[in-house]
Amino acid sequence: MSKKNIYQFKVENNKGETISLENYKGKVLLIVNTASECGFTPQLQQLEQLRKDFGAENFEILAFPSNDFGQQEPLEDEAIGKFCAINYHTHFSIFKKIRVRGEFADPLFKFLAEKKLNGNLNSAPRWNFHKYLINSNGEVVDFFYSFTKPNSARIKKKIQKLIISNK
Repeated sequence: MSKKNIYQFKVENNKGETISLENYKGKVLLIVNTASECGFTPQLQQLEQLRKDFGAENFEILAFPSNDFGQQEPLEDEAIGKFCAINYHTHFSIFKKIRVRGEFADPLFKFLAEKKLNGNLNSAPRWNFHKYLINSNGEVVDFFYSFTKPNSARIKKKIQKLIISNK
């Protein structure tokens, strides 16, 4: 039986285009639910730095804005992208605003959150900036709570280890 991975999902970017996550095969990913009016919003700058640090090594960040926590994402899709680019100079992929928890959660986030679906771990987002680490086979291998900064040694070491194992 093949391992469960994210490549089965199609998502919409913030311009309304459908993107297959198969496009990211062979890459290490950090998938994050974001919000523009959260105390953790400055992590967008750290995420961008992470993208710069590891981007040349088959690493990408996928941001999924959500208004699920404290109504902290009042903006809509293209406006979210502009906000991130202007205020935090981001160049990583930002997708359509979605639900990330509860019965109406986007199928991708249901998969990321539930061990019975992803085969590895249970970890539903408890707040904005919950992070999922995906290996180059599209498998969920770890998660980090909102308070774990993207530039933390813990996250960087785990990304580096996955990149090295990919070579």
